[in-house]
Parts: sequence; structure tokens; C-alpha cells
Amino acid sequence: MSEKANRIDLFTFRAAPMRAFHLTWMAFFVCFFAWFASAPLMPVLAREFALTPGQVADINIAAVAATILVRLIVGPLCDRYGPRRVYAGLMALGAIPVAALACATGYTSVLLCRLGIGAVGASFVITQYHTSVMFGPKVVGTANAASAGWGNSGAGAAQALMPMLLAAFMVLGMHEASAWRLALLVPALALLIMAAVYWRYTQDCPQGDFLELRKQGIAIDGGKKTGLASFGAACANYRVWMLFVTYGCCFGVELFVHTVAATYYVNHFHLSLGDAGLAAGIFGLLALFARALGGILSDRTAKGGDLSWRAPLLAALLLGEGLGLLWFAHAQSAGMAIAAMVVFGLFTHMACGATYALVPFIDRKALGGVAGIVGAGGNVGAVAAGFVMKGVGDVQQTVSILGVFVACSALCALAVRLGAGHLAETSPLAAAPTR
Repeated sequence: MSEKANRIDLFTFRAAPMRAFHLTWMAFFVCFFAWFASAPLMPVLAREFALTPGQVADINIAAVAATILVRLIVGPLCDRYGPRRVYAGLMALGAIPVAALACATGYTSVLLCRLGIGAVGASFVITQYHTSVMFGPKVVGTANAASAGWGNSGAGAAQALMPMLLAAFMVLGMHEASAWRLALLVPALALLIMAAVYWRYTQDCPQGDFLELRKQGIAIDGGKKTGLASFGAACANYRVWMLFVTYGCCFGVELFVHTVAATYYVNHFHLSLGDAGLAAGIFGLLALFARALGGILSDRTAKGGDLSWRAPLLAALLLGEGLGLLWFAHAQSAGMAIAAMVVFGLFTHMACGATYALVPFIDRKALGGVAGIVGAGGNVGAVAAGFVMKGVGDVQQTVSILGVFVACSALCALAVRLGAGHLAETSPLAAAPTR
């Protein structure tokens, strides 16, 4: 019977774990590209539909709010039906609101479409679930962080490429009002193509398909038979809620920056839409390596089977993120703001990777519930940041407030204690032969 992989062989697609690794980050990239495709175009939409700052804030909140509920749902669904079915279905359904946004006629339709598009943000939970059931303890932190980080860069790619798509269509003779609509059809089509590829070339776990395995009476290491049992077990574990907070303070900040960065650079530093998109894109593209670095460092601290240093590492990264946010808030020039964004961006992405390097060890029998709740915490953080922004009305003040909260969240990371039970449960796996 196939086992979890304890080695990452990047240049092979033959083994089921490596196919899942590559296709999860590709699918995640497409989902994040689609999720944030409209963010760098918001100045254009605001002009066309005469949106007020309050309406833009509501749209930004809607973009991340729906993801909270969907993330809570898809984790247990993965336990029940397998990540292959859930991921392919999410991408196919997610293409609908992305395409619908291209037909928007005003504030209400944009708001509703952004609310619907937020569902594809739940792709993160499925990505982390799928790599968690495919890879063993030696490399699971690295696999989770790398797949999520490379996929996360889809948001940065959207910031940089969507203004270019808009400009390209306008060069071809289209009016701006038509060009941005056509540009939004690109990510919708990409979602449909990726859904078909994922369905065809992945499987749920090294042994095969969840539903088929259960029919044969084979127990699945990844989760409970019912999603409700997985969710209930996760809710009862205090460590889950500590990571819920920490993820809200790293991934929530990441989402917030994605939604406001381009507009902030345009309004505050008077950059052009293209330059602002490139500047904002830098933050997202850091995920190409920074999130993986967080997972790698977490795996290195746990070398030899000792999990006790994973949480302190996460605490240190959150503290660095908080200090970086305070620097960004007080930057007086576009160049200094970009430099500060790179610094806090590195800590932010690394903290995200270090958080999900802990997730597989919290409760292996309720992995879907744990992944879903912690993932939802990221969006709760983004929504909270959005409401702070709406109440304060100023990006700089909002970022200052976030910096303080993020630094304090390091205490929650330190509260995540993995006792003898976790160590005993993991050690036999850590000693498994390398595959």
C-alpha cells in the first residue's frame, strides 16, 4: 500500500504525492489570481460606477467575508468526500461570479459578485489539506508552505498583470469600460481549465480515492468519516483557536494588503495605475519563496522529532511582522513604503508558512476541521482589518493599529503547546524510511 512521501522530488509527476503537490499550488495560484483580479482595477471601477470610499470599503470586506464560511465548510468536506472532488467543484463554481463581475452595472452587482468570488479563497484550505495527507512529518511543513506560497503568488501576479491586460485591450482599440470587463474573463476561463486538470490528474491520498477506500473498509489517516465529527473535534481543541488568531494576524494582514495596496499607492503617493500595480505585486510575489521558507525553518526546528520549537519560531515571526507594519505605516515616500512592505511582507508570508507547519500536528484525526477553522481565522482577520479601515478611514492609521495587534498575537503562538501525546504520535512517522 502506498505511503506518505518523506521527500519532495520537485521534478517528478509520476508519484501521487508530487502530482498533488504541483497541481495544488497551480490550482491555488489560479484561484488567488481570480480572487484578486479585480483589486488592482478598483480605481477604474470606482470611476465608472462613482463609488464612494465607504462603498469601496464594503466591496473589499465582501471579498474576504464569504471565504470565512466556505473555509469552515470545505475542510470537513475534504474529510468526507476527498480533496479532489471538493477542489474541482470549488473552482468550477467559482468561475461563475468571476465571469459575472464582467457584467456588473453598479455598486450592488459589484458587491454581490465580490462576495461570491470570495468563495474561491477557500482553496487554501484544500491545498493545505491535500499536501498534509500526501506528505509525512519530515517534510509536511515544507510541502504545505511551498504549495501555499507558490499559489499565494497568484495574488501578486493579479496585481501586476491585470492592469497590463487592461492596457493591452485598450491598445487594441477597446474603450476602458469594455477592456476591464474582457480582462476579467481571463481568470474565469483559467478556473474552468484548472478544475478539469485537477479532476483528471490527482487522487485524494497516496492510497487512492477516499470514497472507494471506505467502501473497501480501509481506514484513512487524514480524517474522520463525517465532516461534522471532524469539525467538532477541532472546535474542542484550544490550540486550534490560538492558531486561528495567529493566522488572522498574518494571512489576514496579507489579504488586507492585497485589497488596499494598489489604491493606496495611487491615492497616497500618486503613482500611476500600472506602477501601483507593480509595487503592490511585489508583496504577493514574495510568497514564491517566503512562505516556503517559514515552513522549512519550522521543519528544521523540529528535526529529530522535537515539535516544541515550532511555536516559538512562529511567535518570533509575528513579532517581526508587527514591527515591519509599524515601519510601513510611518513611511514618508513611495520608495520607503515599498522597502517596508518587503520587510513586513517577508515576515508575514513566513508566519503563514510556520502556522500551517503546525496544523498537521494539532489533531491528525480531525485534519479537515483544524485546517478549515485555522484557515477561516485568516479571513476573520482580514474582515476585522476592513472594518478598522472603514471606521478609521485612513490606511496609515489602520496599518499602525494592525502592527500592534500582530505583535501581541505572538503570545497566542507561544500558548500552542504540543505535549507528549503529540510527540509520541509523530515520532514513529518521523522515523519512517525516506521515500
